[in-house]
Amino acid sequence: MKPMTIHHALQGARYGRRGGALLIAIIAVVVLAGMTTAMLTISTANQRETRSASDRMRALYLAESGLSRGLAALEADAPQAVFGAQGAPVAFSGGGFWGSSIDNGDGTWTITSFGTADGLTRGIEAVIVGQAHPIYSNALFAGNGSGDGLYTLDLGGCGSEADQIIGAVYSGNDIDVVCDADIDGKARANGTITGVAGTEGLAQPIPDIAGMDYELNHDFDVAGMFGAAVLGTIDGGGTAYQLPEESPAHIFRKNPDDRSSDTSATVKDDYFIEDPYEPFRVDSNQNGTDAYHVTISGNGGEPGPNGNEKVYYIDGNLWLHNKGSYSFKLYTNGEFSRITFVVKGNIYFSDNLFYQNKIKDAVAFIAMKDSDVADSGNIYFGDPVFGTLEHMDAFMYAENNFYDNNLDAQGSKEVEVFGNMSAGNQVLINRDFEDHHSKLTVEWDQRILNSDITLPGLPTAWQGGSNWKIGSWREIAVP
Repeated sequence: MKPMTIHHALQGARYGRRGGALLIAIIAVVVLAGMTTAMLTISTANQRETRSASDRMRALYLAESGLSRGLAALEADAPQAVFGAQGAPVAFSGGGFWGSSIDNGDGTWTITSFGTADGLTRGIEAVIVGQAHPIYSNALFAGNGSGDGLYTLDLGGCGSEADQIIGAVYSGNDIDVVCDADIDGKARANGTITGVAGTEGLAQPIPDIAGMDYELNHDFDVAGMFGAAVLGTIDGGGTAYQLPEESPAHIFRKNPDDRSSDTSATVKDDYFIEDPYEPFRVDSNQNGTDAYHVTISGNGGEPGPNGNEKVYYIDGNLWLHNKGSYSFKLYTNGEFSRITFVVKGNIYFSDNLFYQNKIKDAVAFIAMKDSDVADSGNIYFGDPVFGTLEHMDAFMYAENNFYDNNLDAQGSKEVEVFGNMSAGNQVLINRDFEDHHSKLTVEWDQRILNSDITLPGLPTAWQGGSNWKIGSWREIAVP
């Protein structure tokens, strides 16, 4: 056998190294291939998981869309509503939803909704609670707080004398609409409705005005401020107690002697909206073009502290009534006028009230009950003697009753309201005389409800005007 040389040994070693390197390379390729396959598998799984998570989220969003559909049904007075079906969902955003709304009979509703996206379905169940309707959510509101089973909110008149209500109407008992009278809005009643379509057997809560505690929560105590008043005389207004121009309460005059025949039967002091520091105006056309200005203090160079966007609390009666002027207008040289008058007594409207700016201005009148005075918490609306009330720009709420004084042929033949007329108890507006009817037109002012404006001291409007809120929410299994 031929002996191995050093050369041969080195050559064998080189071949051995080459074989080892090849083996390592093969192993590396196998490992990398395995890692690549694993990474592709993980990536594919992640994509499937991401897509599934996305579809699950879409399904939930679609179920929430069904919840919105159920809420819309409640707004449309359809508490027992069904939308879509499991085999035929309502198509929406590349998927669909179905469900139902059920009246629980206790002031709550249960909405069940299921949403489907790419074969994945999720369900939700929400308990909906009806919210109280504030004083400014209806054109006419009569809560019938006394529980009078004989009460009826009457609307009447034929032809050009027919009442026209533009906005929602509610009665805590019955509604009766006759001849050509009309409600251009939702009609709701706890009792029966005749003459128009509407929702019956619906109880709505009465606004809790007493809970606002205005005796403490106000900006100006008018009766207290009049402790410093002195007697003064103005054109067309007789002699009365009044305050200096720099006082925010200078816009009132107390117990004028030329209207003692009107106030002789009232129990409390009587405050009249009048400004002794503005020129007296008649506004003979009764359209507001020459209305008697009532100027708010502290605005546009006027003396005194800012009297705008304030609550004026009056322990007494409040009147809008002058024997020489037909119309009044809250006036400011600023951007707008917004005031709330809260009266612990009665409010009497006999003359017109106009906004300076119908888009930006607003005023609320609230009549509260006085436990010591039986005749209190009422709004007396109209002038049965002179017929000088034809137009009111205002939100008006009586904790007790809303009376209409246009009861005979001497009264106003037609009265229009831009705002609302509401009462915790009854709105009494039946104004038939002989074979005629004194027409009432109410155009509901939605600006507060829609959050276009705010007034001081009023309960906050629900966001977006919704009558409902979600009391509870949970995800449920798919059937």
